[in-house]
Amino acid sequence: MIKSLSIVFPIFNEESRLNSSFKHILSFLKSKKNFKIEIIFVDDGSNDKSYILLKKFVKNFKNSKANNKVRFQVIKSEKNLGKGSALKLGIKKARYNWILTTDIDMSVSLFQICKWIAKRLVNKKHSVYFASRSHKKSNVKRDFFRKILGDIGSLLISAILNINIKDTQCGYKLYKKNHAKFIFSKLKNHGFDHDIELVLLLNSRNIKIKELPVEWKHKGNSKVNIILDPIKMLLGIFVMRFRYF
Repeated sequence: MIKSLSIVFPIFNEESRLNSSFKHILSFLKSKKNFKIEIIFVDDGSNDKSYILLKKFVKNFKNSKANNKVRFQVIKSEKNLGKGSALKLGIKKARYNWILTTDIDMSVSLFQICKWIAKRLVNKKHSVYFASRSHKKSNVKRDFFRKILGDIGSLLISAILNINIKDTQCGYKLYKKNHAKFIFSKLKNHGFDHDIELVLLLNSRNIKIKELPVEWKHKGNSKVNIILDPIKMLLGIFVMRFRYF
């Protein structure tokens, strides 16, 4: 089913966790898979050493005896424009026939896609898959307050935008390349509310989304401000209401 996969990581000031993430990426790349891989790092205007560490990691990998079939791209945005913008840049450059977007904190393991494939959850019936922390078979570890915020957000998204996806906000998403490139080319929201607009764009093309179970664990030093970002997202939801309805 999946013969080649581009993995896009949006990154902003992740210097403190990159070395741990690199180890996870190397472990994934060394495992046996039946598809080619492209790794795309998009630095969204970081003002720490993230970009330097990314370039060093890629250089060291290429100089090692590791699988030389793995492609790498490191993209640098001069300004911090938001997660949606970073993903848009990465997907525009992606070359392979499937595209996975995920977070560099590895709250969801890269091996999750291998589990989906092994269980035949990725098939010809769908071309877009969202990891869902609300799926009955998901294993989620997060604090009570964040869960309540997530549940409230889902209710508002459903009520205001008539979206029936239970978890729009999990960053682990898999797309067929042609769909990803189309919807991200149309994306206008570049903050954390960009995920919601993606659903609206997919719906406008009658592209069905399949939600799949996920193993998800909250990681510290999140870039999400649990006070300001929900307010920004609520405003974004009302803007999208007027734009799409």
